[in-house]
Amino acid sequence: MAIRFMVAAVAAVLIAGPAQAQERELAMAAAAADRAMMAMDAVQARAREPREAERDQKDRDAERADRQRDQEMAAFDQAYSQMDAGRWDRAVEAFARVAAMKGTRADGALYWQAYSQDRIGQRAEALATIAELAKTYPASRYVKQAQALEMEVRRNVGQPVNPEAQGDEELKLIAVNSLLNSDPEKALPILEKLLQGPASPRVRERAVFVLAQSNSPRAREILKNLARGSSTPELQSKAIQYLGVMGGAESRATLAEVYSASTDVDVKRRILRAFMVSGDKQRVLTAAQTEQNADLRAEAVRQLGAMGANDELWQMYQKESAVPVKKQILQAMFVGGNSARMTELARSEKDPELRSAAVRNLGMMGGAKTGDTLVEIYNGEKDPAVRRNVLNALFVQGNATALVAIARKETDPELKKTVVQKLSMMQGKVVTDYMQELLSK
Repeated sequence: MAIRFMVAAVAAVLIAGPAQAQERELAMAAAAADRAMMAMDAVQARAREPREAERDQKDRDAERADRQRDQEMAAFDQAYSQMDAGRWDRAVEAFARVAAMKGTRADGALYWQAYSQDRIGQRAEALATIAELAKTYPASRYVKQAQALEMEVRRNVGQPVNPEAQGDEELKLIAVNSLLNSDPEKALPILEKLLQGPASPRVRERAVFVLAQSNSPRAREILKNLARGSSTPELQSKAIQYLGVMGGAESRATLAEVYSASTDVDVKRRILRAFMVSGDKQRVLTAAQTEQNADLRAEAVRQLGAMGANDELWQMYQKESAVPVKKQILQAMFVGGNSARMTELARSEKDPELRSAAVRNLGMMGGAKTGDTLVEIYNGEKDPAVRRNVLNALFVQGNATALVAIARKETDPELKKTVVQKLSMMQGKVVTDYMQELLSK
C-alpha cells in the first residue's frame, strides 16, 4: 500500500514538468511501480506458502486420522462379532490386532481379549493382558470392569473351562427380568452388579434392554448414567440407542446433555441417530447448522434426509456455499425422496458438479416423470459431462425408450456411441428394433 502511495506522489510531481520529461519519468515510475508490486506479491506469496502448506498438511492429517479410526472401528466390530459368536480363539487374535493399532479402541480391545482368553482357559495370558490394560490405559473406562474380571480369572485358575457358564448367566437374567416386573427394588441392585461384573457381552446388553423396559425412576437413572459413559462404550452405545427408541422429552434432554459434553465423534454420531429415531428434528437441524466437526455435520444432514426434513434441507442448501456440503444436502434430499427439488436443481443449478449430482439422483429416483425431465435436461444441456450423467441416469432407470429417442436425434458421434453402448446392455423390443434399424443402414 505504501508503495502505491509513493508512486502516486512521484507521478503528481512529474506532471508539472515539461511534456517529454513528464512522459519519460512517468514511464520510469510505472516500471518501478510494477517491479515493486511484483516484489511485494512475491513476498506475500512466500508468506502464504507456509500457511497454505501447513493447512494442507493439517487436512491430510485429519483425513488420515479419519481413515485410521474407520479401519480400527471395523476391525473392532469384526473382533466383537467373533466373540459374540463364541469363536474365542479368533476373537483373541482379532482383539490383539486392534490393540496393536493403539487407537481409540485399544483399551476395549485389551479388555475383551482378556475376557476371551479366560473363556478358553488361557488364565495366565488373560491376567497379563489385564495388567497391560491397567498399565497402558490407567484412565480407561474398562479398568473397573477389568478389575472384576481379574478377580474371576484368579478364582478360576486351575479350574477347567465351564461351557455352561454363559447359559447360567442367561438363566439368571431371565430370573432378574421376572423379578424386575414383580419387585423392582430387589431386581435393580442385581442388574447393576451384573453390569459392573465380568458377564458376557450378550448378557450385559440384555441387562440394559431389561432396564430400558422398566418404568422405575431408579432404572431410568441407571440407563441415563450408562448413556453418560459410566460404563464401557458398548453399554453406552446401547443406552443411547434405547433412550432414542423411548423418545420421551426427558430421554432426549439426557441425550442432548451427553452430546454437548462429549468429545467422542462416535458417541455423538450415535446420539444424532437416536435423535432421528425419536423424531427430534430440531436438535438434528441445530447440529447440521452449527456443528464444527465436518463428519458430524454430514451425519446430521443425512439424518435430516431420513426424517424427510425437505424444507429445512432446502433452506440449508440455499444458504450453503461449500460444494462438498451441498453435495451432502443433495444426497439427504434424495434419501428424503424430494424429487421436486431434485428436478429443479438438475435444471437450474449453476455449478456443473452439483447439477450432475442432481441428475444422478433423479436417475435413481426412477419413474416416468423423472425420465421425461431427464430427457428435457439432456436436450437443453450444453455441458458434455452433464449430458453423459443424464445418459447414465436413464440407463440406471432402465429407460430404453428415452435412450433410443436420444440416439435417433444425437448428432455428436461420441455421445451417440455412448448411448448405443448403454442400449447394447439392455433388453426389450424397443432396443431390438433400434439395433436392427442401425444394421439396416
